[in-house]
Amino acid sequence: MINILILSCGTRNKIIQYFKENLLGIGKVITTDCSSIAPALYEADKYYIVPRMVDIGYLEIILDICKKENITAVLSLIDPELSLLAKNIEKFKKLGVTVIGSNYEACELALDKWKMYNWLKNHGYNYARSYLDINDFYKDLDAGKINFPVFVKPYKGSASKAIRKVQNKEILDTLIKNNQDLLIQEYLDGQEFGVDCYIDMITRKPVSIFAKKKLVMRAGETDKALSFIDKDLFDLISKFVEEVNFSAQIDIDVFKVKGKYYISEVNPRFGGGYPHAYECGVNHVKLIINNLRGRKNSNVIGNYEENIYMMKYNEIMIKKAD
Repeated sequence: MINILILSCGTRNKIIQYFKENLLGIGKVITTDCSSIAPALYEADKYYIVPRMVDIGYLEIILDICKKENITAVLSLIDPELSLLAKNIEKFKKLGVTVIGSNYEACELALDKWKMYNWLKNHGYNYARSYLDINDFYKDLDAGKINFPVFVKPYKGSASKAIRKVQNKEILDTLIKNNQDLLIQEYLDGQEFGVDCYIDMITRKPVSIFAKKKLVMRAGETDKALSFIDKDLFDLISKFVEEVNFSAQIDIDVFKVKGKYYISEVNPRFGGGYPHAYECGVNHVKLIINNLRGRKNSNVIGNYEENIYMMKYNEIMIKKAD
């Protein structure tokens, strides 16, 4: 039996459905969330309502669920929890549970946009100029190295929270005055892409990459997109994920500006746009299951059809209150 525990499932109903499809007859999917009205909970074979991740005793509750449900592997669908799992990987190992994800250093690097900016800069990648100190920003503005508009976002944050496009000095000054944890970032005026990459957990090599052109965004997520194939992009992503030492599922945002690719955001987990990849036959859930069975995955990078649209639409779940 392969039993998968998916933490902080929220509204990721499709991800739960995909795991259930691939585990049919060989295992179960158990979900958790801190809210009883997280709809993805009810797609699973069994679910648990748990405290918030930051609450005292949270990890012990998750470890206890692993014991009760004979869990094979665990993963999370939110960024802050990735570091928690990675930091406690030995505790899960003692229970025979595999943490599906990257190591602690890689998770922390992805979570901290300032650290990621400096890493990209120091390793020779194209990057959006970024600033934590507004005075440094104004020096470069006066020198003509950067111009308005700019993006302002928490330097540690996820789910596109508090991201704002800023057009002038007055608004920027007000935002920075009220929040010292904001990162000022160059506005990349180009085509945005979303990339789903799977790094084999045994060989540590990227074995699957799916790219899509982002056409329409809604609430920080890709609403409409078009599948896309480009060997140059695949080579860039392969080099990047190996250098950082990521593992398993990675979601990466990339911009193409004046013919050059710029790595923007990195989430070492399943992103909201992954269903596009899955429905195009890019089955990273199957790759995970293969690894959990001790099997190495073959390289299938770019093995999908180009110019397939993904168009999201709203669905609802109805459930009687307990």
